[in-house]
Amino acid sequence: MRIALSAFAMALAGCSTVPLTAQAPEDEMLASVRERAPTEEVIYFVLPDRFANGDRGNDLGGYPADRLKSGYDPTHKGFYHGGDLRGLTDKLDFIEGLGVTAIWFAPIFKNKPVQGPAGDESAGYHGYWVTDFTRIDPHFGTNAEFKAFVDAAHARGMKVYMDIITNHTADIIQYAEGEYAYRSKGAFPYSTRGGPDGARINEGFAGDADPSAANWAKLTDPVYAYTPVVPEAEKNAKVPAWLNDPVYYHNRGNSEWWGESAVYGDFAGLDDLFTEHPRVVEGMIEIFGSWIDRFGIDGFRIDTVKHVNPEFWQAFVPAMLERAKANGIPNFHIFGEVYWGGPQPGGLHQYTIRDRMPAVLDFTFQAAVQEVVANKRSPEVLYEMLRGDILYAEGEKTALQNPTFLGNHDMGRFSMFVKQANPDADDSELLARTMLGHAMLMTLRGVPTIYYGDEQGFVSDGNDQLARENMFSSRVDLYNDNDLLGTDATTAEENFDPQHPLYRLIAGLSALRRANPALRTGHHTLGTFDREPGLFSLTRTDPVTGQSVLIAFNTSDEPIIRGIEIDHAASGVTGLVGPCPVGISAPGSLVMILSPFGYAVCELTLEEDG
Repeated sequence: MRIALSAFAMALAGCSTVPLTAQAPEDEMLASVRERAPTEEVIYFVLPDRFANGDRGNDLGGYPADRLKSGYDPTHKGFYHGGDLRGLTDKLDFIEGLGVTAIWFAPIFKNKPVQGPAGDESAGYHGYWVTDFTRIDPHFGTNAEFKAFVDAAHARGMKVYMDIITNHTADIIQYAEGEYAYRSKGAFPYSTRGGPDGARINEGFAGDADPSAANWAKLTDPVYAYTPVVPEAEKNAKVPAWLNDPVYYHNRGNSEWWGESAVYGDFAGLDDLFTEHPRVVEGMIEIFGSWIDRFGIDGFRIDTVKHVNPEFWQAFVPAMLERAKANGIPNFHIFGEVYWGGPQPGGLHQYTIRDRMPAVLDFTFQAAVQEVVANKRSPEVLYEMLRGDILYAEGEKTALQNPTFLGNHDMGRFSMFVKQANPDADDSELLARTMLGHAMLMTLRGVPTIYYGDEQGFVSDGNDQLARENMFSSRVDLYNDNDLLGTDATTAEENFDPQHPLYRLIAGLSALRRANPALRTGHHTLGTFDREPGLFSLTRTDPVTGQSVLIAFNTSDEPIIRGIEIDHAASGVTGLVGPCPVGISAPGSLVMILSPFGYAVCELTLEEDG
C-alpha cells in the first residue's frame, strides 16, 4: 500500500528560504560532522520553549490571544513561555562553549495547543501532542527557521538530533461511551462489536499478529472495544491526512502501564497508534524519513519505545538507517527512550536485542549515579551496573553508544535528587556532590547528555513541569523561588553564564574527553569499590590507540589515601585531571589521594608503548 506524498512533500518544501543570518555549512565541515561516530559526541538536551525567546512575534503561535486557544501563558508552568528556534540559534555560542557536539531537543512538530479537562488544561509546549508531523510548531518558528538552525549547528561542527513520536498523536479521538478504562483484546476481540456477544465485524481478520496486507485489509471497522468519535472541528486536524482515520488507532482506552495495556492503551489519553498495522508502519517511515531527506538531521531520540510492539521497531529502525545512508549520513544516531527504574542490569538490554534498538537512553546509569552520589549507597551499585553491559545486543559496543544522563524533563534534575537525599547538607556539599555526578557522566562509558539548565545550577522542585525552568527570564513563581547551585542568580533573570562553576566543569571535561580517545571509546576494566561510600576506580582502554586511563572517584565526605591496582605493564603515570600521583608506587600499584567528593583521571604509560 503506497502513501500519497504530494501534500506531505509540499508541506516540507516550505523551507526554501532561510531568513536567519546563518550561512549554509561548508561541505568539508558537514562531512566531518557526519563521519563522527555516536560515541564521539557530547549531547545537550533542550526544550526549545524554555531556552531562549528570539522572536516574540510567534509567542501566540498565530492563535488568538487567549491562553486556552494559543497555549501561551508565561506565568504558568504548564503553558508556552515563548522560547523558539531563533532563540536557540542565537545561543549556539553558549552551547558550543560547553563542549557540546550534538543538540537534542524535545519534539518541535506542530502540537495541539491546549488539551485537558476544564480547569486542568495545559499546553503542548513540550512537543509530545503532535497533530501535524510535516511542519514545525508555529510557536517555535517555521520549517525555514529549522533548516537555518540545522545549517548553523552543522557549520559549528554540531549534530542535530530530533525527538520523534510514533506511539501516539494528540488527544483528538473520544469514545461515544464516555468511558476510557482499558478494554483488553480477549474481552473485546476485533471480531465483534462491544464484546464477544456483539455483532460480528471485520470478517476474516486473523488478528494483529498476522502482518500480511491481505489480513489487514479485512480490518475495516474500529468499533470493537469502544466507539471512536472525532469532533467535527477536528476531523482534519492531523497531517498527513491518513492519521485522521480512527481505524489506524487501537481505541481500547487508557493504558494501565502494565501487560497488554502498556502497548495497546492510550498514553494518558493520547491517541494510541495501531503500530502493528502496515499502513502505520509505512506511514511513519515516510514521515520521519522525509525529515532526514529534507533537513539532513543526524539522529533520532525515539519516545515511548516500550509502548510500541517490537515488530514496528524491527521495520522502522533499519529503514531510518538506510534513509540516512542514502543521504550521506553514515553515523545516524538512533536511541530509544525506555523509561526504566533502578540500576539493575537487564531491564534496558532486551530492547537492543528483541526490538533491535541500536542504543537506548541509559536509565540504569542515571539510577546508579543517583544511588551512589545522592543517596550515599556503596559504589558497588556502579560496579554492578557496568558489569551488566555484557547483556546488551553487542555488549560494551552498544553500551558505548547509549546516551547517559543524570536527570531530565520527566524525572527531574540530578541536583534535586542530591538536595532531597541530603537535607542537612550545606550549599558547598550539594555543589560538590553534583559536580562529582557530572564528572562520572563525562568520564565513564556512554555518550554524556547534559539537561539544559544543569550547567547553570538549576535545581527544580520535582518532576515533569516542575523541572522545565526557563533559561531566559521566567515569570513562573514556582521556578523563581528556587535556590540555584553555585550562584546567587534566580530563574527570574536569564541564566547564560559561562563562568558558572558547573558550566566550567562540563566545558573542561568535554575538552578532556575530546583530547583522550580512552574517554570516548575506551572499554572498561573494573577496579576497586568500597562497601560504604568511598572509593570507586576503573581503567578505560581505547582499542585503536591503546591509550589507557585510570579513573578514580571518592564518593564519601572523608579524604581517601589508597593503593589502587593497575596494569602491571604500567611504568608511569601522567595527570589529566585531579590529583594524580607523579609516579607508580610499585609494579601494579598506584597510591591515590582523593579529597571528599574528589576524582582524578590519570593516563598510564604502558611498557609496550615503548
